[in-house]
Amino acid sequence: MTAEHENIILKGMRQNNLQNVSLEIPKNKITIFTGVSGSGKSSIVFDTIANEAGRQMNQTYSTFVQGFLPKYEKPIVDSIQNLSPAFIVDQKRLGGNARSTLGTRTDIYSFLRLLFSRVATPFVGFSNVYSFNDPDGMCPHCQGIGKVIGPNVDLIIDFTKSLNDDAVLFPPFRKDTWYYHSFAEADFVDKDLPLNEYTPEDLDKLLYGHGGKIMVSHKDGTYKTDFEGILYKFNRLYIERDLSKHSESTQKKLSAFTVLETCPSCHGQRLNDKSLSSRLNGKTIADLTEMELTDLLAFIKQIDAPEVQPMVSEIVIRLQNLIDMNLDYLTLSRETTTLSGGESQRIKVVQYLNNSLNNVLYIFDEPSTGLHPRDVQSLNKMLQKLRDKGNTVLVVEHDPDVIEVADLIVDVGPLAGSHGGEIMFTGTVAELKKRDTLTGQFLNQSIDFKEAPRQPDSYYHVLNATANNLKQIDVDIPKNVLTVVTGVAGSGKSSLIFEEFVKQHPEAIVIDQSALHKSNRSNLATYTKILTTIREIYAKKHQVDKALFSFNSTGGCEKCNGKGYIVTELAFMEGVKTTCTACNGTQYKEEVLQFKLGGYNIVEILKMTVSEALDFFENKKISKVLSTLEEVGLGYLSLGQMMDTLSGGECQRIKLASELHKSGNLYILDEPTTGLHMANVKELLDLLERLVNNGSSVVVIEHNVDVMKHADWIIDIGPEAGKNGGEIMYAGPVKEMKQVEQSLTAKYL
Repeated sequence: MTAEHENIILKGMRQNNLQNVSLEIPKNKITIFTGVSGSGKSSIVFDTIANEAGRQMNQTYSTFVQGFLPKYEKPIVDSIQNLSPAFIVDQKRLGGNARSTLGTRTDIYSFLRLLFSRVATPFVGFSNVYSFNDPDGMCPHCQGIGKVIGPNVDLIIDFTKSLNDDAVLFPPFRKDTWYYHSFAEADFVDKDLPLNEYTPEDLDKLLYGHGGKIMVSHKDGTYKTDFEGILYKFNRLYIERDLSKHSESTQKKLSAFTVLETCPSCHGQRLNDKSLSSRLNGKTIADLTEMELTDLLAFIKQIDAPEVQPMVSEIVIRLQNLIDMNLDYLTLSRETTTLSGGESQRIKVVQYLNNSLNNVLYIFDEPSTGLHPRDVQSLNKMLQKLRDKGNTVLVVEHDPDVIEVADLIVDVGPLAGSHGGEIMFTGTVAELKKRDTLTGQFLNQSIDFKEAPRQPDSYYHVLNATANNLKQIDVDIPKNVLTVVTGVAGSGKSSLIFEEFVKQHPEAIVIDQSALHKSNRSNLATYTKILTTIREIYAKKHQVDKALFSFNSTGGCEKCNGKGYIVTELAFMEGVKTTCTACNGTQYKEEVLQFKLGGYNIVEILKMTVSEALDFFENKKISKVLSTLEEVGLGYLSLGQMMDTLSGGECQRIKLASELHKSGNLYILDEPTTGLHMANVKELLDLLERLVNNGSSVVVIEHNVDVMKHADWIIDIGPEAGKNGGEIMYAGPVKEMKQVEQSLTAKYL
């Protein structure tokens, strides 16, 4: 590679908040971008570099093919030189549907099917026979999904009551309906006896019996009809019929009385009897997909038939890569929809490790998300492995342990939003630690253990928790303190809190990182409802209709319908999105802009940041909302910022803002430090302290060591992941945890 091609050269970047900055990034190195949330890191890495790499790559295809490819907008930048094709490894969950599993997503299941079709006995057919997505392989009862919709018995029937006391809770079957009489009038039924006192035979008949005629008195007469038990009738009328044939209101009512349950025919294995009759070394293909990856690897390595060694070695390589990424606790049957963002990201990485490409640009978005400190070393090795294959690795990251492996650091700042967008520093980690940037300061310090942790005096109880890998555990979670739940990925944290604890304490308010946007026309001002108040103030001052100040109503530009841009469809070519010439992207009609408030029109108001608007408005209703957003560290967001452009961490803090001044609640937060710079973590801890001081109980699932140190109480789950986890390693004050030798978390405290 010649000297002039050794760097990616970026000149005049002005995307979002970037202040016309230029940068050179060395190829075949790991470059890590740091800076506070909203400083402009993503504007450089994703909105400029990744977008342009994708856009230029698309242009190498025919115009017909481009019509089927993702669309990329041209970034605002003077020039970009020496760009390579880019792979983006983001935190978007793998998604998919009920038919998508870890095995199908990684192609390991395809190799297993091929393996079984060659050496399993008896021979039952080719590889498609082992596919639960193929009619030849799928269980006919559940169509290969492994689950069926069934009645939620406890919501349909109260077994402690008699039929006369309204034991049947499902409205269409309630007392005195025709359906009620068709089972209640049977001669063996005692309407005054609680159902849990029936003999097993009679109860079974009442629930599932059918056949034979009974006489039913209803309204004015007596009628002969077929006897059908309560649940038999429910299944016939509602489950066995195609649910989509019911009206929308009936479907909605039914959803409250049904539950997804394991298919009784294939017992959740998804395949038909013929496919499951075939075995390899005593195991069916479904048995293999239920094994944890380490056990599966050991099993596969024992297959010595010479004719299938190419398949065996391919499976071994793919399994080993997943295990090296600390995903050894997963099974191939795990549905991709249930994987976390961090797990999804590591699975995507494995696919890239399996290829032999080089001179490629790999772009990572906070790859340490969801990783326990123990697992960060594996991540670092993987980043170095990609680099050493001859690739350029760009990483947006906040974790100091990941920052340590950078060949070059680019620190963006100094602050967020309009106060950011500049390159504060480029150089090595050692050099950054000597600089006075926010990142440099925080790399040299860490949060100490809390001086005087709160002493709990009452508890929430979780009893006999068995979800997923939990081993029948009982645990007490203290009230009115800050509790941190930790443990390696897959240890059972989410199972304990989101499945068992929330089920046993439904009053808990869960503040997660799911997206907030209601539509692609929703911005921060519309979402927080302050735009309604702002419009009322404008309307009152100028004696006009408040709808004039809404871009979704009469005030919206007529040419672009209040969007601010026009999309020109070019048949099979990529549609072109251009700024609307009528409103210049403001979304409003020209006539609206003549109305001013304190010298500003509505468009200029929406360009204000939360902090600027807080100084400007004197209205208490608006100030209250803005001050809570400022308190949760979102002062840099503009009022007009579209909700679908916010990160998961920003969404979580907006949800947190709405709870900030409430008291007496139980809050659960899921990894709230995701996307937070070390400086922002301290702000987050101050917020959590305020919630507890207001009289609330706060439970946080977290891997960040600084958050653990600041807890009043810590619950560590482990010792490892999957079947080797699911136990309480320690529960109590943080400082005393250091003595627990078998706790992996204790080592990092």
